[in-house]
Amino acid sequence: MKKLIVVAAVFVILVIVLVIHSRSPFGKSNSEFHSKPEKEITKIELSQGKERLILEKSADEWLINGNVAARRGGVNFIIRILTEAKIKSPISSETFNTEIVEQGVEPVVVRVFEGRKMIKSIRVYKTLSNSYGNIMKIKESSKPFIVHVPGYEVNIGAAFNVKPLFWQPYTIFNLHPSEISSIRFESMQDTSASFSIIKTEPAYTLHGAVGELTGYDPSLLIRYVSYFTFVPFESWAFELPDEGRARLTADSQLYKITVISSEGTRTILNLWQIIKTENNEQAVDTDRLIGSFGESGDYFIVRYFDIDPILKRRAYFFTNTF
Repeated sequence: MKKLIVVAAVFVILVIVLVIHSRSPFGKSNSEFHSKPEKEITKIELSQGKERLILEKSADEWLINGNVAARRGGVNFIIRILTEAKIKSPISSETFNTEIVEQGVEPVVVRVFEGRKMIKSIRVYKTLSNSYGNIMKIKESSKPFIVHVPGYEVNIGAAFNVKPLFWQPYTIFNLHPSEISSIRFESMQDTSASFSIIKTEPAYTLHGAVGELTGYDPSLLIRYVSYFTFVPFESWAFELPDEGRARLTADSQLYKITVISSEGTRTILNLWQIIKTENNEQAVDTDRLIGSFGESGDYFIVRYFDIDPILKRRAYFFTNTF
């Protein structure tokens, strides 16, 4: 009998220890930010104020609001955050009021689904007050924490973006030569470098301001047109400050590239230098440019490494040196 009592007592103690050990020091309902799907996450809803965006898996791809293919890298990034997020550190109510409430930071409400079942809901307050770019809560009345992904020490708050453009592929041009009707390259600072390439069956022809030119190498036209098969950009510049936008005028513009597809779709790329401040002095960024599509007002960052192949002067087509 005594042996049975001892065994029962040990069992009870083990259960208590396991329960205490499994509990979060802040309360599980307040501090478990990662999602635990049985198989996989299939839908993510992001809402901020009146804006709402849905990422949903359809067969082997993810769709933005049910109609546009999403950038796979972006989806993989947010899924990693949602499944691996851990508390980096708690913050006080006073700090939350100072950095979030008083700054008027509106949360991104995130709802995570597996099939029709919602498996997690969190509130993400994006902020520059810490290197992880966020303060999160499970719900409005919960405790606030700085959250991170162990082993991935970067700004994870940036992933919670309700703008559809953020989730689309970072692509400027993606046209096969057979899909291009014409290309107009304008150097805004040196008009003598400008040119047009027009598809005139069965070949491409090179034109200046007053008509077709002569003496150019046709193989270089073909080579140049092939560069438009894939031209990516690095990232969106949604947070570009007002003073940065003010510099992006017609007078300061470097290049304008207009591509018309064989179906008549017109894509206009505008490019400007990036002026950065180093040691209280302004300098031109030699690695990147800032771009926009037409008059959209949405700006993005493009690396010279990616854009340089299509930044050619007219003289390029009259020599075999590259």
